[in-house]
Amino acid sequence: MNVRTNDPGRIILASASPRRIELLESAGINFDTVAGDVEEICLPDETPEQHVLRLAREKAFNVAGKAEGRYFIGADTIVLCDGEIMGKPHDPDDAERMLLKLSGNSHEVITGFNIYDKIRVEAVGAAIRTLVFFKPLCREEISAYIASGCPFDKAGAYAIQGGAAYMIRKIEGSYTNVVGLPLCEVVEALREMGAIA
Repeated sequence: MNVRTNDPGRIILASASPRRIELLESAGINFDTVAGDVEEICLPDETPEQHVLRLAREKAFNVAGKAEGRYFIGADTIVLCDGEIMGKPHDPDDAERMLLKLSGNSHEVITGFNIYDKIRVEAVGAAIRTLVFFKPLCREEISAYIASGCPFDKAGAYAIQGGAAYMIRKIEGSYTNVVGLPLCEVVEALREMGAIA
C-alpha cells in the first residue's frame, strides 16, 4: 500500500525510535523524523493512560515548536504489570527485576499517541492497550537477554519483534502497539485529519 501525503504540510514523527520509523514506513507513509526533548516522568496521581497520553502530546507539541511541518505524531509506550508502570530499565539490575516480574505473568502494553495539526491548531489522540502473556523464564534466559543489550531502550525491558519474541506465549490486541505504535489507529487518525489520502 502506498499512502500519498497531501500538500501542503509534511508529517513529522516526533521520535527517533527505529521501531516507530519502521512501522510508519511499512504503511507507505511519507514522513520526516525529528527527535523531541521531553522528560519521561510519572506525575503524582496520574493513571497509566493519562501518563502515556500526556507524554505523547508533550512530544508532539515539543517538536512542533521547533520543526517545520504540519502534522506531528508523538507517542509513548509503557508496560503495566501488577500495577507498576515499567518504562525503560536504568541498568542491568533494573532490567533483570522487570523480566523476573514479567516471567510467567500477563501484563498490559499501553501506547498513547497524539497527532497535532499545526495549521488548524487541533490534536487527536488515544491510548491503546494490548494484553501480553509471558512464559516462565529461567535465570539463564534472562541473563543472556540482558547481555545482548536489547532491553535497555525498551519499555518493560523487552522487544516483541526482537530477541524476546520466543518469551511471549500470546497477545490479545494490537501487535504493532506492543512494538511501539498502534499503526491501525494512527493511520485511521491521519486519514480522518486529512494528512493522508
